[in-house]
Amino acid sequence: MGASGDSVRIFDTTMRDGEQAARINLNTGEKVQIARALERLNVDVIEAGFPASSKGDFDAVASVAAEVRSPIVAGLARTKESDITAAGEALRGAARPRIHTFIATSPIHMEYKLKLKPGEVLKEIERAVKLARSITPDVEFSAEDASRSDMDFLTEAFSLAIESGATTLNIPDTVGYAMPYEFEEFCRTVITRIGRPDVIWSVHCHNDLGLGVANSLAAVRAGARQVECTINGLGERAGNASMEEIVMGLRTRKDHFGVDTNIDTTKFYFTSKLVSGLTGVPVQPNKAIVGINAFAHEAGIHQHGMLCNRATYEIMTPESVGAPGTDLHLGKHSGRHAFNERVEQLGYQLTPEQGALAFEYFKELCDKKKDVSDGDIEAFLLDRILRLTPEARYELKGYTVAIGSGGKPTASITLSHDGTDTTKAAVGNGPVDAAYRSIRKILPFSPELAEFRIRATSELADAMGEAHVILRYKDIKAQGRGASTDIIEATIRAYVEAVNRLYSVAAAKEVEI
Repeated sequence: MGASGDSVRIFDTTMRDGEQAARINLNTGEKVQIARALERLNVDVIEAGFPASSKGDFDAVASVAAEVRSPIVAGLARTKESDITAAGEALRGAARPRIHTFIATSPIHMEYKLKLKPGEVLKEIERAVKLARSITPDVEFSAEDASRSDMDFLTEAFSLAIESGATTLNIPDTVGYAMPYEFEEFCRTVITRIGRPDVIWSVHCHNDLGLGVANSLAAVRAGARQVECTINGLGERAGNASMEEIVMGLRTRKDHFGVDTNIDTTKFYFTSKLVSGLTGVPVQPNKAIVGINAFAHEAGIHQHGMLCNRATYEIMTPESVGAPGTDLHLGKHSGRHAFNERVEQLGYQLTPEQGALAFEYFKELCDKKKDVSDGDIEAFLLDRILRLTPEARYELKGYTVAIGSGGKPTASITLSHDGTDTTKAAVGNGPVDAAYRSIRKILPFSPELAEFRIRATSELADAMGEAHVILRYKDIKAQGRGASTDIIEATIRAYVEAVNRLYSVAAAKEVEI
């Protein structure tokens, strides 16, 4: 039998916990784009960031709070007074603000990380929740590493948080340690001991043992009515529980759980692609729900069964998650209306100015190739439209690359900085290496290339090339991406964007370049 109740809140933390994954850094414009997509998905809560962690995070939370109206917008805060006041300030423009405060409750965390006694932790909880409640009526309290906490102390902490004004209580499996059967019983025991039907119980499960989704679903059976998760399962280490898998698990097996969510699942596929494109983290082909092979059937016996009855091998349909059968190819005769409609179907919401600029790029691309695929559109939206930010210090003005048998590849690059164009040339082991050496001659520092990959945006012979690079300097990393019908140009654009992002990340972390 499933747990009672008929609705589970979906709390998305893609822009907070998801962004904490290695090699991901999103700027404010990109976070707003994701927030718009999440609002279209109809998520209940968007955790937009950790306002006290940096000015960039503060600005991003404030921008998301001002942008979306339907979902609750949450800002994360430690129990420090400065964290909570920063979250309150960042959420000032939110229609439905929530302060989400947390502190660890497990013996190992309290002793070695916090260096606090249990009684001191309880005082932190009381003071923090009361302060947060004085700022906003919607307060969530999380007991970090709850699954490894002493049950008596944990229930005391949660009881105190409720008395102090918390309205949502979160039971995290912070290090992905729990097993589904024990986590279900653990959550049921906590909820039963507290005995407060007027609060919402939440879970936040990490995927270190690959059990994030299983543990989240087990907690729903125990009575949890909010699940914290991310698009594509992004997050620190092995990631968080995947939103699309949790939601489709509840919906497909409603007979087992007896509950559902308010999510518009037909938006999953393109929201997944949007997040993948903006973060630079590819979705594995066999990823459940949104992977490109999720609804592919190659074995002959499977294909025969599908032709007879799709239900033989499909427990859900591609249409239920918005997965398209084929790409719609637009061309030079396509009008603005058809283009704008396709952009929206792909999950992007552009301002009128961005839409006009995107259509111009689309027409330019149509002059270079016959058909423009979905992949082409997404590539130039990410490269030419959404990446335009005030942080850009260098702009690519021109390049020349020469390569041939018997000679060293050479490249000449011109970058604009503060209104001044600078051109440098270099030789390299290949055209990309030569181009990157030329750029480094222009820069006042020498970043290290930590990751490099290129791909075609579709299977068409004239597909655009999309490049993704990660640069490292000192202890910071930044990603860059570029797209063009010329793959060399795409790799150069990706490098220049990564340089610009390095400056932004360095400024946020107060690292001198």
